[in-house]
Formats: sequence, C-alpha cells, structure tokens
Amino acid sequence: MRQLYFQRLALGILAFCCSFGVSAQAYPSKTITLVVPFAPGGNIDVIARSIAPSLAKVTGQSVVVENKAGAGGAIGSSYVARAEPDGHTLLVATTNTISVLPYMLKLPPYKPDSFEPVSLAAISPLVLVVRKDDKRFPNAKALLQAAKSTPGSISVGHAGQGTSNHIAILRLEDASKATFNVIPYKGSAPALTDLMGGQIDFVVDQITSSKPFIDSGNLRVLAVLSKERDPGLPDSPTLRQAMGVDLDASTTAGILAPLGTPPNVVKSLNASLKKAIDDSGVRGRLRVLGSTAQSSTPQEWAAMLNQEASNSQALLQSGKIKAE
Repeated sequence: MRQLYFQRLALGILAFCCSFGVSAQAYPSKTITLVVPFAPGGNIDVIARSIAPSLAKVTGQSVVVENKAGAGGAIGSSYVARAEPDGHTLLVATTNTISVLPYMLKLPPYKPDSFEPVSLAAISPLVLVVRKDDKRFPNAKALLQAAKSTPGSISVGHAGQGTSNHIAILRLEDASKATFNVIPYKGSAPALTDLMGGQIDFVVDQITSSKPFIDSGNLRVLAVLSKERDPGLPDSPTLRQAMGVDLDASTTAGILAPLGTPPNVVKSLNASLKKAIDDSGVRGRLRVLGSTAQSSTPQEWAAMLNQEASNSQALLQSGKIKAE
C-alpha cells in the first residue's frame, strides 16, 4: 500500500512538471502575425512591413503581416481582440483605432480595454495632398476658398472612420470654418488611388504612404499638418503658413496584444520590439518615408491610448463625433 502511494505521488509530480514545462515554454514558439486593420500600401501597413523582418531576426521566428481591412480598422482590430492571448497574434494600430473608433460605433466589436498595450512603434505627420496637375488648387488657400464658396463641393478622402486622418479633417473644418464632402475609405491606398484617378479632390494622409506618389510626381503637397515644416518636405508649408490655420496633427502607431496575454509574454514582446524598432535599418527606412520609429514601455503606450480615449469622450459630448 505504501509503495502504491509513492508510485502515485511520483506520477503526480511528473505530471505537474510536464504541465509546468508546457506553460513555461519559451516565447515565441511559432510564427508571429502582425495584423494590419487597413488595406495594403497605407501608413500602418508600411510601418508593420518595415518592422516585421527586424522582429523576426530578434525573435528567431517568422513574422508575417496580414491585412484585414474594413470599417475604419474595426474588422482587423476585433479579430485580434478575439484571438488566442498567447502573443502570437498582434495588432498594429493607431491611438485612434483603439481609442476613438469604438466611440463612433453604436455596437463596437471591441473596447479600448480589449487589448494589452505592448509598445509604441512610430509617429507619422499628416499632409494635405492633391493631384500634381490639378490647376484649381495652386496652394492650400485656393482649396480653402473653393470649399468656403460652395460648402460640401470639395471632396476629401481619408483612411476610414475614426482614423487620425478623419479626425484631422474634422479639426480642419472646425479651425477653418469650411465644410468638405468627407469620404471614408478602407485605408490610405484606396483613397490615394481615387485621388490620382480624379474621383476626389484631395486627401489628408500620412507622409509615409503618400511620399512614394509625391516623389514620383503624381501628387503634390499643399501643406503639412504640423507646427514645423517636415525635413523630408522642406518646400511644403505648414497649415499656418499656407492657410493661417493652427493645427498640429500626426498619427501615432503601436503594437497591441489581446487582453489576457500573460505579463511575461508582454514583457518579452516589449523587449523584442524595442530591439526591432530601435534598429538603425528600421529607423532609416521609416525616416526616408517621413515617419519616426519610436519604441516605448507598455505603460507609456497605454498612457497615450488613455489620453486619446479621454479626448474622444470630450468630442462625443461636444457632438464633434457621434456613434453611427
């Protein structure tokens, strides 16, 4: 009887050790997927694809980028919110995707607290771009005058409801007292395609996704939406210089994991992302595209998201945005 007891005890200890070994296995143990909730070719897509190879090198695992566009980023974001919280399915999103968009939906598929913030990734200034050959708008002031003379006649595209692009347009309308025909898209790339095709008049977009078309001569910058001129676009005026409008707008992007991801996994991810994002190659690649690579602690990234959520609640109360 005593021998049977010790046999069972030994089996129990063995089972516990095996169980502990499985739960404590090294992270990551398989391919990491970076979900981009916008169409390929946009700012967030460019940032994710710039970071992915570096993250793969740091972690020793494959890193793939998967686009799940639609509903201003809600489709891809809700997909990650429902994913297994093991750190292998991550979201690359903006403060607006997480902390603005849910307040603009009557039945939001996720909430700001549906995620574990991991790290900031990059900050990208916004620009106001038109077709290179559009002679109606030699400068930003001409565009603004056209919009004011016939409210709603000038169309502007953006990357989706609740994006920083969208909110910047609302702020621009408020600051300039102009009214535009605002058209949402499933990311920056489709909006830019329609702009170059003549379907819309201008786009408010990140430098990161617009710069290839600016460099190729297809698009022209009327103004940058920042306090200072951008070093990569030294000949492009700020909104204050171009329109006399005070507006400072940029897109802050970062990495998030599903709520419930173990703290040790978040810590490991943060350390890996810091190395990947701070890599000189990644920094240089994004700098050329007009974006600044920047990592952070989970707490710093969470504070940015919380501040944006507070701003959204204020916009909702003022009627600037509303749930639809």
